[in-house]
Amino acid sequence: MNKLVIASNNPGKLREIKAILAPLAIEVVPQGALGVSAAEEPYGTFIENALTKARHASRVTGLPALADDSGVCVHALGGEPGVHSARYAQTAGAAPRDDQDRRNNEKLLRALEGAVDRRAHYYCVIVLLRRADDPQPLIAEAEWHGEILKAPRGQGGFGYDPLFLIPELGRTGAELLPAEKNRVSHRGRALAVLLAKLRTLQTA
Repeated sequence: MNKLVIASNNPGKLREIKAILAPLAIEVVPQGALGVSAAEEPYGTFIENALTKARHASRVTGLPALADDSGVCVHALGGEPGVHSARYAQTAGAAPRDDQDRRNNEKLLRALEGAVDRRAHYYCVIVLLRRADDPQPLIAEAEWHGEILKAPRGQGGFGYDPLFLIPELGRTGAELLPAEKNRVSHRGRALAVLLAKLRTLQTA
């Protein structure tokens, strides 16, 4: 496998995925650079949405495809926003990523007004298909546990990172350096599992 299409146009995700897969020396290309439109994500589970995105990107390009589906799940909200995390505060028309993230964070804070239990976890599942009809996709998943603050902190990361406090570190996801975040985050750990599986395939 020399070239891999990433079924995402999210710049934050692309940075993290490219950094962690760099040791494999695989050319990693975002789907937008190949003219692939975003796939619909109609399902209620992360794994179904990830598989759908990867199949779509692989079918259009003829390349192996990697997709992740991830989100923040808040205990007091019954697991919401969950699979709806990226579109939690969806408004008519397309909004710049930063505006979308800000609106999502504001909606989450409103939903948690007065809540005592602010526990939450990020969840990520990553799927890699060697071809669109691959019957044995590579799958890796991980969780990242923390709690939701009452106000954002930090300038890094993306999504809900400014609100997501990691108690053992005393910092939010947005206060971590990129390399730090890649070591401990849901996506970083899921990608590490996937990386190990890919290395096994390369040496088989």
